[in-house]
Amino acid sequence: MPAKDIYHDNVKAALIKDGWTITHDPLTVPFGIRTNIYVDLGAQRLIAASKADQKIAVEIKSFIGKSEIDDLEDALGHYVLYLSLLEENEPDRKLFLAVTREIFERIFNEPVGQTLIRKLNLHIISFDEKKEVIVQWIP
Repeated sequence: MPAKDIYHDNVKAALIKDGWTITHDPLTVPFGIRTNIYVDLGAQRLIAASKADQKIAVEIKSFIGKSEIDDLEDALGHYVLYLSLLEENEPDRKLFLAVTREIFERIFNEPVGQTLIRKLNLHIISFDEKKEVIVQWIP
């Protein structure tokens, strides 16, 4: 079982405040015959208008490593791997990368970050770690 990110509980609380039910902590995704990978959280909520469930997987990244570029490479690598496996195993679940508001502003709100969002079709949750609220959903 992988170690939890330092913001794990903050994101979990923010999702619950936003109306999500945490269904998996972590979400187990098959990777081959004898191996699994673990996305930090799985959640769902009922969409009242259509009476259908909306399902998400959330990979939380703190960006506290030796450099933001290394952290970005790590986050994007996890995102692409998890996205590929989720598309095969749970195609109705949308993957999100959760980062603090500060990291979103410093990296993903800049031109290079906007290019990554557009080219990789990144879905991002920006959260306030102190208030434990979702600030923004991208897209």
